[in-house]
Amino acid sequence: MIEVVLLAIALAMDAFAVAIGLGAKSQKQSKQYLLRLAIYAALYFGIAQGVMPLIGYLLGAALLGWLAAAAPWIGGIILIGLGGKMLYEVLTGDEEEAVDSAFHLKSDTDDAAAVINNSINHRTMFTLAIATSIDAMAAGFTLNLLALNAWLACLIIALVTAGFSFFGVYLGEKSGTWLEDKAEALGGIVLVVIGVKVMFFS
Repeated sequence: MIEVVLLAIALAMDAFAVAIGLGAKSQKQSKQYLLRLAIYAALYFGIAQGVMPLIGYLLGAALLGWLAAAAPWIGGIILIGLGGKMLYEVLTGDEEEAVDSAFHLKSDTDDAAAVINNSINHRTMFTLAIATSIDAMAAGFTLNLLALNAWLACLIIALVTAGFSFFGVYLGEKSGTWLEDKAEALGGIVLVVIGVKVMFFS
């Protein structure tokens, strides 16, 4: 169960980083707007992050018979690759660009928060939810290698992501974007560690 919680936290860091960015760019918005944004972030990111690994799990289960011998190596490589990708995004700043582009903002805008529309765009939230959860589908394959209920694992991933996303909006509104990279880097490191465990210690 500890592995599931760690995996959930690691996968949630992508959404958490984006939620921080959303909050940071909404610093001049009303309390009602921030609450609405936090709720939508929790719902969109939580649901997407719960469904995507379930899809990956089901696809992986169908292939597991063919790949039984190599499954731990494939799963480990997937997790290490995803962790490395998250660390790479920290170095290149791709996550912040994703938030900016979703709001049709340029990264050098002086007063980005003032440009954001007072109404939350559901298409934008959906786009960000898919963008932050697509990696979780690949990670879902590794649920076949862990001794746990995959449906329960996906529920835990969804709830953990929802909680981090809700909190992330308010954290970003208070602190700005300086925590974005740290959150994603932590997620990347945890995924790499789990990947190594799956490959060598499963």
